[in-house]
Amino acid sequence: MMAALMDARTPDLAARACDLGVAMQLTNIARDVGEDARAGRLYLPRLWLREAGIDPDAWLRDPVFRPEIAVVVARLLECADGLYDRADAGIGGLDSDFRPAIFAARHLYAEIGVLLKKRGLDSVSRRTSVSAGRKMWLLIRALRCAVFSEGASVAGDSLAETRFLVDALAVERGPRVLAHRARPRTVRSDVVWMIDLFATLEGRGRMQESGR
Repeated sequence: MMAALMDARTPDLAARACDLGVAMQLTNIARDVGEDARAGRLYLPRLWLREAGIDPDAWLRDPVFRPEIAVVVARLLECADGLYDRADAGIGGLDSDFRPAIFAARHLYAEIGVLLKKRGLDSVSRRTSVSAGRKMWLLIRALRCAVFSEGASVAGDSLAETRFLVDALAVERGPRVLAHRARPRTVRSDVVWMIDLFATLEGRGRMQESGR
């Protein structure tokens, strides 16, 4: 959604935007393991849990921190770190007005993973948060990144799971989107375009579910 509103609809920029979104969600999952489990929710990959020697259902009934959980959380954060790195080039390709805010979001979220690692990857006993002082330092870092990243390369394939979003956002695909870009840019027109986009995606999903 942010990529569309920032007019970052080329395939490469859209792919990097999706990488950032997935990285942030993986960080959320890693941070909230205990909170989610106590609410009866489990978002850690069950296959990874079994590979670490944990029965997912049994652990969910008694969610306590174990070294095996740390192994799974570390694996999740490793995936997130790779996606944050991929996203950096895409952020560098954004308009200069948008780069600082998106770099700030990227670094603030990634910092949660950094702190989790320093605290032994225990996100069951407590929830990790970034201090106000650290946030200020990260904001300064984000500004530096925004200045020195202009024109960064954004090439690279999208994740298979987000390819449908990249296809939907790509400005070269379809006269409907091109017609949108030909109109004067306003916040209202962008919001209307987003609603139209998600309506189209929902209709496509219903067609697939019905087997047509």
